[in-house]
Amino acid sequence: MSETQALQEEEREVLSSIYEGDECFKQIDSKTFQYKYGISETPKTFLLELKWGESYPEQSPEISMDVFYNKHIHTSLKTKICDLVRTESEQYLGMSMTYSLFEFVKEKFEELIEEQPENVEMDKLRITEDNQDNEEVAQVKKEKKEQLTKAQKRRQWNKLDSKGEKPRGWNWIDIVKHLSQTGSKEDNLVTS
Repeated sequence: MSETQALQEEEREVLSSIYEGDECFKQIDSKTFQYKYGISETPKTFLLELKWGESYPEQSPEISMDVFYNKHIHTSLKTKICDLVRTESEQYLGMSMTYSLFEFVKEKFEELIEEQPENVEMDKLRITEDNQDNEEVAQVKKEKKEQLTKAQKRRQWNKLDSKGEKPRGWNWIDIVKHLSQTGSKEDNLVTS
């Protein structure tokens, strides 16, 4: 085992002991770690991902915010956070830095998230209104065909002939049924 691998293994153990029970911390694989900042289900939350390279800690980890959880964060804010963390990591080169970088962002969280608007839905609506393609896609999605079950299709098929028309006499009165209910002329004469 090389020296960098030994340092990485040691840092993995330290991180798992420090963040044991912390739901905000997540180890994706042996070299990728995530930490969630802020309150879940609100627009003022984000997830920071650090991925170690082969020569970590001699080089800075790969810093990313390109996860689905961050879809509501403005691109400018994502770039600003990544740049701040990258700058901070420069001073820790040669040392274990994942914990220090997560804590650095935790300390700066309030001032970083101030740039994120409270009502993200309104911004999304404005973007959608500006983009004509999105409106056309929304209209196409609204035009849904009625979905029939197999039984409904079978009943509909049984009502029609091969030409797609109702069979001849479909609205005629059932003569036998009618006569059995009203009786014949002979039965009416006998009872009178």
